[in-house]
Amino acid sequence: MTKKIGMISLGCPKNQVDAEIMLAKLQNNGFEIVTDPYDADIVIVNTCGFIEDAKRESIENILDMVSYKEDCENLKILVTGCLAERYQSEIFKEIPETDAVIGIGANEDICEICDRIINGEKVEEYPEKTNLKIEGDRILTTPPYSAYLKIAEGCSNHCTYCAIPSIRGPFRSRPSESIIAEAQKLASKGVKELVVVAQDTTRYGEDLYGKNALVPLLKALSGVEGIEWIRLLYLYPERIDEALINEIATNEKIVKYMDIPLQHCSKNVLKRMNRHGDRETLTALLQKIREQIKDVTIRTTFIAGFPGETEEEFNELCEFIEEMRFERMGCFAYSEEEGTPASKLDGMMAFEIRQDRADIINERQNVILDEINDTLIGKTLYTIVEGYDSYSDSYFGRTTMDAPEIDTQISFTCGYELDDGDIVEVEVINVVDGELTGEVI
Repeated sequence: MTKKIGMISLGCPKNQVDAEIMLAKLQNNGFEIVTDPYDADIVIVNTCGFIEDAKRESIENILDMVSYKEDCENLKILVTGCLAERYQSEIFKEIPETDAVIGIGANEDICEICDRIINGEKVEEYPEKTNLKIEGDRILTTPPYSAYLKIAEGCSNHCTYCAIPSIRGPFRSRPSESIIAEAQKLASKGVKELVVVAQDTTRYGEDLYGKNALVPLLKALSGVEGIEWIRLLYLYPERIDEALINEIATNEKIVKYMDIPLQHCSKNVLKRMNRHGDRETLTALLQKIREQIKDVTIRTTFIAGFPGETEEEFNELCEFIEEMRFERMGCFAYSEEEGTPASKLDGMMAFEIRQDRADIINERQNVILDEINDTLIGKTLYTIVEGYDSYSDSYFGRTTMDAPEIDTQISFTCGYELDDGDIVEVEVINVVDGELTGEVI
């Protein structure tokens, strides 16, 4: 009898790629992939455990599956991903209804583990996290025209607020030949947009080749037939050099979109975060990018209420955001994560204060975004079609300014029929509730 597998994958695109590799491995070994938990023999919850909100979402999803189990007593629950790697046996202890809890290094053995729990065994396995395979066949869970391309795993930056190095291990790059081969395979299946991801994309190749190899990789990816857009996420500011800026500026397949998580601008706060730079160096970098890359979209994230952040340092951050006018930005209240150096720093403030500071910044950014959107009226933006809304009788999609699942969409009309994945030119004609509307020209 065919064994049926359901999958819930949470968190970042890197985790999503892990889920896609597991799904392909299961399908290739005779398992049937289903979408309804009531139809499944096993539900795999691929968790996120990065910050408090993500942990809460992961636990809620596990508990949801436990409630399904009350109606489907033969249902098995397998927990993997970052939360499982981080808390291991604690999950079994707190949620004994789970049938398996495995670390990310055990994902390679997912088929064997599923067989064991179907046969009634309780499974706990936490091998070396570096056993996690970062390449292999995938069942895409993204739309067929867009896919994430993971070029490395782990992180060696050791920002003081971040648990990722302890969860995912040290930074390790994939060989470029493997990445190019995967890009070619994705393109042959109809993928037009590659979203290049890693914990630190700008560090690619340092461990394998003894030097940064992102630019040569991008040149090679742009030569893959069928790929029309290449989008870069998670670029660390101190590793953005002249060569990378020039490649983004001149390579027609790289969309002019740079995701640069800055986290703060105050020198003292950045130092406590174990990050580099200050307001002056970051301003100079951003100005250089905007001077050299025409119509670039810069996305960033900030942390408000970091331990010891003074009122003056918070005001400096507010001024910096007003000055830089980021096209895309999110600010998050500092999340105190056990086991991280930042959790032991002096100056920990009440969460309400952290959240208030984040809210102030996000409200300011909303005003800036409205002003930026107004300047786009009358301009033409390349847009990838994502669907059709019969209610509004219009298409919707993402411009080059918008990453999947992160940013906004544009709705637009067209005088002829379009297919999902088509790339068209849309003239912006209005802004409605903070989102652009337009028509294909």
